[in-house]
Amino acid sequence: MKCSLSSICEYRKDKISVSKLNINTYISTENMIPNKGGITPASAMPSTNQTQEYKIGDVLVSNIRPYFKKIWLAKADGGCSNDVLVFKTKENVHKAFLYYVLSDDDFFKYAMATSKGTKMPRGDKKAIMQYQVPCVNYVTQKNIASILSVIDEKIECNVKINENLVA
Repeated sequence: MKCSLSSICEYRKDKISVSKLNINTYISTENMIPNKGGITPASAMPSTNQTQEYKIGDVLVSNIRPYFKKIWLAKADGGCSNDVLVFKTKENVHKAFLYYVLSDDDFFKYAMATSKGTKMPRGDKKAIMQYQVPCVNYVTQKNIASILSVIDEKIECNVKINENLVA
């Protein structure tokens, strides 16, 4: 059974003062790594007083050029540029399950198919919330997220081993 993305999450709309952020808690499209690679420290801070807020467990997705597949499951509270979409789960939705649903290549294909613009396409926020996702209960969500997170941890460990071998 499928349902729309809007039935399991919504966009976070809260703001945070830039003075509360640092290069490790500010996220922009520039410091999001393509192909679901997570984030790196920001090279610069925004010049505005406030920016979009995110909380631990929110899923951040770059809304510019969705084909780069930039996504991150927030491990801390912070702030991000307006070019980053912040998804927060609704009640009885597992945060990691939402992350894995949005990490699916089909989501990024859908975001591109419904995007606006050609040189720097941007995802259509309304259309994104119509994306069809699996409707499963919380226990099933937790089980799916648990299995996939073990695989991700193994991949992360292998990447670190490979980096040490290169050094």
